[in-house]
Amino acid sequence: MDVKQKAKPRIASLREKAGITQLELSRLVGVTESTIQNWESGRTGTDQIERIVRFCKALGCRVEDLIEYVSDSPEELAAKPSSLSEIQNLLGTEEPSLTNSPDSQPHSKDAQKRRAKSKAI
Repeated sequence: MDVKQKAKPRIASLREKAGITQLELSRLVGVTESTIQNWESGRTGTDQIERIVRFCKALGCRVEDLIEYVSDSPEELAAKPSSLSEIQNLLGTEEPSLTNSPDSQPHSKDAQKRRAKSKAI
């Protein structure tokens, strides 16, 4: 007879080993104290924890590997290029300026023809 074992959370023992209260853990995790109580008793959360464990086993990774943390800080966002010309400038692949002479630009005659057609329309 194959009996399925019920998962028993080890959250309480790990929390006690860390020397913190349910309230402290709830604040560290960003949930209510009653959520911690439910997780510790196995009333809720066990299914999600089991799924995460299966994810890690299937992928051969640790829980920390499942999520990549990226910063949304204003400093980092400001440092990101916001236009194609900024990207080209950073890469050193800037297109020749349109103010150069037409002979120095390989596609300038085509561009002039397109501009002339658009003006005629």
